[in-house]
Amino acid sequence: MRILTVLLVAFLVSVPALAQAPLKIGLSAPLTGPDAAFGQGLRLGAEQAVADLNRGGGRKIALVVADDAGDPKQAVAIARKFAAEGVSLAVGPFASSVAALALPAYEEAGIVMVAPGATWSPLSARGAWNLFRLAPSDAQQAAFAGAYIAERYGTRRIGIVHDRTTFGRSLADEVSRTLKARGRREVLFESLVRGSKDASDLAARLKRAAVEVVYFGGLAPEAALLIKAMRDADLDAPLVGSDGILDKDFAPAAGPGAEGTVMTMEPEPRRLPEVRGAKAVPRTPEADAVAARSYAAVELLAQGAARARSTQGTKVAAALREGGPIRTLVGDLSFDQAGDTRYPDLVLRTWRRTADGRIDYLGSENGP
Repeated sequence: MRILTVLLVAFLVSVPALAQAPLKIGLSAPLTGPDAAFGQGLRLGAEQAVADLNRGGGRKIALVVADDAGDPKQAVAIARKFAAEGVSLAVGPFASSVAALALPAYEEAGIVMVAPGATWSPLSARGAWNLFRLAPSDAQQAAFAGAYIAERYGTRRIGIVHDRTTFGRSLADEVSRTLKARGRREVLFESLVRGSKDASDLAARLKRAAVEVVYFGGLAPEAALLIKAMRDADLDAPLVGSDGILDKDFAPAAGPGAEGTVMTMEPEPRRLPEVRGAKAVPRTPEADAVAARSYAAVELLAQGAARARSTQGTKVAAALREGGPIRTLVGDLSFDQAGDTRYPDLVLRTWRRTADGRIDYLGSENGP
C-alpha cells in the first residue's frame, strides 16, 4: 500500500510539471549562405512571435533554431535532429527546392512543417499530411493571372510563352487551364528558352498570329528580351507575368516597351509590430519580406497545438485542416486538404513611367 501511495503522489506531482513543459517549435532557416538575409528575417519573426506569446501567458514556447544554409542535405539532417529532440512542429525550410527534398523526412518523423516561402506547386501535389504552405503557390498565382486576362481582355487573341523551365512551364500550363475553364483558348503556345539572346523569330510568330496580349511564364531576363523583340516587330501587345519578373534590371533591359507590363504578386509584406521600449533593429528588405510570415507561422503552430490539445504532429495537422480559420499577424489562415492556403493574398502591379522618367511598379496596385 505504501508503494502505491508513493507512486500516486509522484504521478500527481509530475502532472503539473508535464503540463508546464515548454512547447518546442523548430525553425529551419538559411542563416548562412546565399539566402542568409531571408533566414535572418525568418529568425527575427519567429523569435519575436515566441517572445510575444510567452508574455501573453499560457504554455511557454521554446524556439529550437537550426541553420540549414539553404542546403537540402542539411535540411534533412535538421528534420532528424528535431525528431530526436522531441520537436513535432516546425517552421521552414524556406526555399522550394529545400522544402521539397526535406518534406519526406519531416513526414517520416511525424513533424508538422509550415513552409513560409516555398511556392513550387508540386510541393503540395501529393497531399502530404504534415505540410502547410503560407505563400501562394505558383499555380494559385497563375490561376489569378488567367482570371485577370480572361476578364480584362475579353475575346482578344491571347498568346502564352514559357521559358521551358519547370517554373515557367507550370505557370503557362495553369494560365491555359484557367482560360479554358472560362471558355477561352490561347491562339499560340510557344517557348523562349532560358538564356536566349534573340527573340525576333518568336516575336514574328506572335505578330503573324495577331496576338493582342501575351502571358509569359519565366524570369525577368527573358521577359525583357521578349518585350524588346515584340516592340521592334511593331507588336504592341501588353505582357502579363508573375513575380518571376520582379527584378530591378527588367525595365532597363526591356526599354520603353516595359511600360504597361503587369505582374501578379503578393501585396507589400506586413511589417513586424514594433516592440514597445525596445531599440529599433535595422532590417534588410529581404528580412522584412519574410519576418511577418515567420511570426504568423509560430502563431499558427501554437494555436494548432492548443486547438488539438496535443503536440502530436498528426493531431495538430488535423486541427489546422479541419478547424476554422486561425487569426495571425498576416490575416486569417485556413488550408485545403493539400496544405495550400484557401484564399491566397494576391494583387496586380503594373510597370509605369514615373515622374523622373523611370519605369517602375512601386505604388501601382490594382485588382483584376
